[in-house]
Amino acid sequence: VEAVHLIADGKAPRIPQPKEGATYEGIQKKENAEISWDQPATALHNWIRGHDKVPGAWTTINGQVVTFYGSSLLDASVPAGQELTIKGASRPGLVTKNGLVIFGNDGKMVLVRNLQFEDGKMIPASKYFSADETTALELTEEEKKMAEDIR
Repeated sequence: VEAVHLIADGKAPRIPQPKEGATYEGIQKKENAEISWDQPATALHNWIRGHDKVPGAWTTINGQVVTFYGSSLLDASVPAGQELTIKGASRPGLVTKNGLVIFGNDGKMVLVRNLQFEDGKMIPASKYFSADETTALELTEEEKKMAEDIR
C-alpha cells in the first residue's frame, strides 16, 4: 500500500535499469541466427525451431543465404533424395519428397519443410532443385477469347 501511495504522489524512487542484460533484442538479430553444424540433430532442430519465424535460422547453400523453417526430428531410415551440399555441414543434406533432411554430428536426422532465399522467396524444401524452373501458362482458345474480352 505504501508503494502505491508513493507512486500516486510521484515520490517513488526511480532506479534506472542497467543497459547490460536489459533486453533480449540482441538474440533476435539475423547475424546471430546462423546454424552451427557441429551439433547433434536435437540441437539443430531446437535451433531452427527456436528461430522460427523471427529472425530465422540460416546457412549458406551454393553461396546464397538460405533460411530454414519448420523443422522436425526424423526417426526413420535415411530416405532417398538428391544430395545438397551445405557450407559447414559434415554431411550433405538430402532433398526428399517431404523436405530437406539434414544430419547432426550424431548421425541423426532433422527434416526441414520450408526454405527462404535472400530475395524473400519461400519454397517448400522438397522443391529446392525445381525452384528455378518456370512453366509458361498456356491458354485454351476459350480462355484466350475471355482474356481478350477482359482486356
